[in-house]
Amino acid sequence: MSKKFVTGDLIKKIEKLTKQRMAEQPIVSLDQFREAHKKMNPKNILVIEDDETQRQSLKRILDSDGYQVLLAADSAELTALLDKDQDFHLIIMDIGLPWINGFELAQMMKSHPDLNKIPLVFLSGQATDEDFAKAREVGAADYIKKPFDVEKLKSIVAGLLNPK
Repeated sequence: MSKKFVTGDLIKKIEKLTKQRMAEQPIVSLDQFREAHKKMNPKNILVIEDDETQRQSLKRILDSDGYQVLLAADSAELTALLDKDQDFHLIIMDIGLPWINGFELAQMMKSHPDLNKIPLVFLSGQATDEDFAKAREVGAADYIKKPFDVEKLKSIVAGLLNPK
């Protein structure tokens, strides 16, 4: 007979001992502390992008900075993620999505009480004045034009997830 393994208590014990051991060290650099904190409390970023290459590229970039990245290609995949009751700390979304475009999807998300406080960044090849205005209307925190500068993306993400 097998017993179901519950990880919640184990995680708490590991985190407590890690923090205790870090506190016992004579000197812990701020970078070491931030890195350990990031690993123990990762931020979840939802990327909604229909292009597979762009989606995987964004995942690699954000993974390398210690974020947990969840991917959806369209609104159908998004509903599967929302069904899992996953917490998101940031949403990066393309505008040109199939079936429901990014503006429509953002409007629905921003009108939902559990999703409306999550910062949203549009990442799109479209960059007209009308697109920027629509992004502001639906409450986007930022808008990045493709092709994008990786360092600019990282800076925007870090600023939204770790406001000073």
